[in-house]
Amino acid sequence: MNKASILIVDDEPGVRSALSGVLRDEGYRVDAVESGEQCLDRIVREVVDVIVLDVWLPGLDGLATLGRMRQMKVDSQVVVISGHGNIESAVKAIKMGAFDFVEKPLSLEKTVLVVRNAVRQRRLEAENRALRARVDRSGKMVGESSLMRQLREQVAMAAPTNGRVLIFGENGTGKELVARTIHTLSRRRNQPFVEVNCAAIPEELIESELFGHVKGAFTGAVADRKGKFEAASNGTIFLDEIADMSVKTQAKVLRVLQEQVTEPVGSTSRVQVDVRVLAATNKDLTAEIRAGRFREDLFFRLNVIPIFVPPLRERAEDIPLLAEHFVADFAIEYGRRAPALEPAAMVRLQSYRWPGNVRELRNVLERVVIMAPGDVITERDLAFLATDAIGGLPAEEANAPTVPLYTARDQFERDYILQALANQQGNISRTADVLGVERSNLYRKMRSFGIAPKRAENEEEESKI
Repeated sequence: MNKASILIVDDEPGVRSALSGVLRDEGYRVDAVESGEQCLDRIVREVVDVIVLDVWLPGLDGLATLGRMRQMKVDSQVVVISGHGNIESAVKAIKMGAFDFVEKPLSLEKTVLVVRNAVRQRRLEAENRALRARVDRSGKMVGESSLMRQLREQVAMAAPTNGRVLIFGENGTGKELVARTIHTLSRRRNQPFVEVNCAAIPEELIESELFGHVKGAFTGAVADRKGKFEAASNGTIFLDEIADMSVKTQAKVLRVLQEQVTEPVGSTSRVQVDVRVLAATNKDLTAEIRAGRFREDLFFRLNVIPIFVPPLRERAEDIPLLAEHFVADFAIEYGRRAPALEPAAMVRLQSYRWPGNVRELRNVLERVVIMAPGDVITERDLAFLATDAIGGLPAEEANAPTVPLYTARDQFERDYILQALANQQGNISRTADVLGVERSNLYRKMRSFGIAPKRAENEEEESKI
């Protein structure tokens, strides 16, 4: 861990010397200045973790210096040094955001303890900011395609209301992210967001999970337990994979939606709840209703605001943004520099059909960030995407186009050049003749597609240009 930096601001040389010595002995990096003006000049040039600031200073005093720091949005922790007659000023400094104060004459032991606590607080706040930034980043809906812009508009319109939302989409498209975004943008954002994966809970336990139970209601019920609906009261409950819930449980959920009350398993008492319900499914609920597996009345209750999350193959133009987003995240997580994606690798990502959607893309990029040896992710690193994951069919044999026309054209042209080079054993001149293009034009094409010529051939050819 890096040493914390301490700046002492005091006009008394003896105080500066004594504090500097004892804090250096504690392992801190310490500097000292004698005025508020010097302090402000220093913090503009360099970030400081903790500032030990005397209230009584010539020129710009401690309170004025602290006020300037707050105007400058300096987030260093400030420990105020105050003489007995300046306690009122020290209290005022605390109200202005100072961490603590130490009274003169200084107890070096107490000062070290206060500084240590200030350093700990500084690090906790930094960690909190980093975690918040990471959560905000992981909860971002990435993409600028027309489909994603339309999805964001729907979310923005639905979020401020209390209307129930039914989210449709294939596995891995980001239905949970849509639900969390709706909650985050809603009036209930400061209340609980409770997620229930209906497909993951055994049928014999789902009622207890949703509605709670009382002690002794069934074997293993050793204490009363709140259900998810009660836990989400005043907030949002997200029922993921709602179509995997049994018809019996669907009837009880319908009653909660109608009456806003739950009844714990084994109890005759009713619990009032105020919950906004978001639900999601990867199934065709119309077909499920026809087959008798989903209640039509529950469908109408849930389907107040329908939102469809498009599969990744229908918004391939978003893949570069998603790829850069995930690569940057994993680089931070694994403590390495974010590798760049060469153009040919990006073409490979955009050409693949992504049956697992965004979740599969994320997993693939995590694998590549861990396993790729260099600072560039190449097409070779993604060779395992050569065939479609379902049925092993080549991606180019898919029934419908999965990438924009210009991307497909570039991919064909690159593959065509690679094949011609292979037929001519990598000789640039003969390949250019076969393709009917100028050698210089072929070089430009190869560079744009990330195709590296053989080294000897490269040197020989460039000497002729």
